[in-house]
Amino acid sequence: MDQSGKQYHVQLEKGDVGRYVLLPGDPGRCEPIAALFDDAKHVATNREYVTYTGYLDGVKVSVTSTGIGCPSAAIAVEELARVGADTFIRVGTSGAIQKDIHSGELGIISAAIRDEGTTLHYMPIEFPAVADLDVTQALQRAAQKVGATYRTGISQSKDSFYGQHEPERMGVAHNLLDRWKAWEIGGAICSEMEASAIFVISSMLRLRAGGVMAMHGVEPMPPLTTLLDTAVQGLREMIAFDKAAGTI
Repeated sequence: MDQSGKQYHVQLEKGDVGRYVLLPGDPGRCEPIAALFDDAKHVATNREYVTYTGYLDGVKVSVTSTGIGCPSAAIAVEELARVGADTFIRVGTSGAIQKDIHSGELGIISAAIRDEGTTLHYMPIEFPAVADLDVTQALQRAAQKVGATYRTGISQSKDSFYGQHEPERMGVAHNLLDRWKAWEIGGAICSEMEASAIFVISSMLRLRAGGVMAMHGVEPMPPLTTLLDTAVQGLREMIAFDKAAGTI
C-alpha cells in the first residue's frame, strides 16, 4: 500500500472493485469487456494494470488487466484480494496444444501445468494449480448459453512466449520440444502464461479462480466476441450461484 492508501501496483483501494473480477492480460481488452457491463467506469491505470468497474445483474463487477506472465498476474491477484475481490476469471488467448483444435475454440481451464518460476515462491512444485470447481462449471454453463465451441482441460503456464513459438533456436531446444510432446501426450489443451499463478495464489488465499481462453490453432484467429461474451456470462453464472447460496 502506498501513502495514499491505494495498493501500490494496481492503484486501487477498497470499494473500487467488485467481488467478481475478469483478468485479461492485455490492457486493451479491458474497455471492450467493460462495455458489456452496466454503468461501467474507468477506475485506475498504472503500469500494465487497467481497471474498470460496473455492474451485472445489479452486482458490482470489475475487469483488471494483468499484463503478460505470472509475476505480474500474481501481483494483480494479491492486490485485488486486499481490496475485496474473491472470484477471478482469467480471460485471454492461448496456443493450442492438441492438433485437432481449431482457432477460436474456447478452452475452459480446469488446471495448469506449473511450467514457470513465480509459483515456486509460493508453494512446492508438487502442489497442483487447480481451478475452482464452481467457477469451472459456471464457465461451462456460460459457454453453452453463448453457443460457443469449447473443451475443458489443462493448460501449460510458461514463462517464455518465444520458447514455445521458436523452440528450435533455443539452447535448450531438445528439452523444450520433449516437454511440449509430453504436454500433448498428457492431454493438455493449450499454452498460456498466467493461469498457474492465479490458481495457486487463489487457493492459498481461499479465493475462487477459473479461466477461459480462446485457443489459436493453425487458422487465423477469429474475433474474440465469443470469448468475451462467455467470460461475462461466467460472471453472471457465479453471481446467480452465490445468490442461490445466500452469500450475496
